Amino acid sequence: MHWLKTTLLIGLLALLMGLAGEVNAAESRRGPCRRGDRLTIHDLDMAPDPIIDGQRIRVWRATVRLDSDRACETEIEIRDRDNDPASQPRRYFLRPGTNEVELPPVEGYRFRGREHCFHVIVNLEGTRRPVDADRRFCARETRAWSLRERGDRERDLRYR
Repeated sequence: MHWLKTTLLIGLLALLMGLAGEVNAAESRRGPCRRGDRLTIHDLDMAPDPIIDGQRIRVWRATVRLDSDRACETEIEIRDRDNDPASQPRRYFLRPGTNEVELPPVEGYRFRGREHCFHVIVNLEGTRRPVDADRRFCARETRAWSLRERGDRERDLRYR
């Protein structure tokens, strides 16, 4: 009977050591995002939307896709086409696939003119660069400023 307990104990320890090795392997694949990691912006939203003159942006939301075999960490921020910051930069841990990130706005950022276009900036290996996007993200002034496009109204319920 003693040999059975010893065998089970050794088997359990081997299983635990194997799991610890997998966790360490996953941790070693984490690190900063690199130039070879393919990042794409699928959507960019703000809340509230629309924004009436004088109203502040409460939060920016971006849908970021990472096409990579590993997770990575990077700093993300939103800038307008004049390169003025619209959000505060924040560090995010991105997993392969689709990631939803929220960015706090720059205090005092205001819309001016008739149209504001935005791009998302990431830090890849110490170099800040715009991320490829599925389309242009521009807020237009009608009666109020809005980034909404066809299909956004259904998703709006997620952000309430």
